[in-house]
Amino acid sequence: MPTIPEQWLPGSLGDRTTDTDRSALVAGAIGALTLAGVAVGFLVQSSLTAVFLLGFLVVVGFGWYAHQAETAKALTFLATAFTVAVMGLIIVFLFREAWPVFELMGLDLITRINPGEAGLWDTASSVYSLTPMIWGTVVTTILAMAIAGPLGIASAVFLAEIAPGWLRDIVKPGVEILAGIPSIVYGWLGFIVINGYFSRSDTFDLASNGSLVVAGMVIGLMALPTVVSVAEDALTSIPESMKSGSLALGSTEWQTTMGITIPAAFSGVSAAVLLGVGRAVGETMAATVILANVTEFPGPLFDAFDNTITLTSVIANQYGVAQGLHLSALFGAGVVLFVTVLFLSIGSQLIEERMERNLGGNQ
Repeated sequence: MPTIPEQWLPGSLGDRTTDTDRSALVAGAIGALTLAGVAVGFLVQSSLTAVFLLGFLVVVGFGWYAHQAETAKALTFLATAFTVAVMGLIIVFLFREAWPVFELMGLDLITRINPGEAGLWDTASSVYSLTPMIWGTVVTTILAMAIAGPLGIASAVFLAEIAPGWLRDIVKPGVEILAGIPSIVYGWLGFIVINGYFSRSDTFDLASNGSLVVAGMVIGLMALPTVVSVAEDALTSIPESMKSGSLALGSTEWQTTMGITIPAAFSGVSAAVLLGVGRAVGETMAATVILANVTEFPGPLFDAFDNTITLTSVIANQYGVAQGLHLSALFGAGVVLFVTVLFLSIGSQLIEERMERNLGGNQ
């Protein structure tokens, strides 16, 4: 009578499974320890960080060879945890560095508008107020969205509802390429071409060191691809049955676009505009190239053709020479930017969730 090999018996199979699980746990424990060593070594700036990193890579290589599924799950979890941890460390570091100036000046840092004898921003007297920078950021953002909002929505409607397929395949990648152009290129072209025209024109006769309106125009062009892409995605996500029903009732394609598609996609289009606002608020290099390092309000206040600085450009202009309370004030500008963009991002997410609920996207 033939006999069953011992290694085929259930007990042996269980033993091999247990050994496999045990080796996976050991590899995971060693990987966790080496990764913790990398983190601690980096924070204390130890020369052993590279050794721990090499050990972690060796463990990952072994795990990928012997336990690929478990290693893949662990690496994806570590990638997610690493992203959250880095974001948390950035937030803690940002607020910690900004705390001295907030502790000394309180809300005057973001609310004081009376210049006083030392002005609103004087590093020699340790007097700081971010209100001119906030005002500059608000003005340039409004000007930018006055360009990016209407043009972006109109372009998105054209691409989603009007343009033939061959033209859409050409234009949409071109719009996305615009988003990849470095911001300093936009800023340099804006300063040379647009600002050069305004400064040489007898009609405008602006100063040659830039103005808010030029910065707003350039930043608006930079935010345009964001608005177009997100708004076009929102418009194309509308169910075809809604459009077909409108056409079946005798509406024209334009009436369907204006009466059905755009209202149904209004939440997504609004989110696109909000993301464009976030893009405009956070723009640094273009504003730095175009605007002069003026830390006072424009005169008069609503003169968009005058010059002042933005929150991002004040950091870029002055970070290299800042120290002490001056450096803390620049981190305070970073806190204001962070909180502003955070609320804009949360708002856009809430609007998109509302759109999904209205269209039954979660069902």
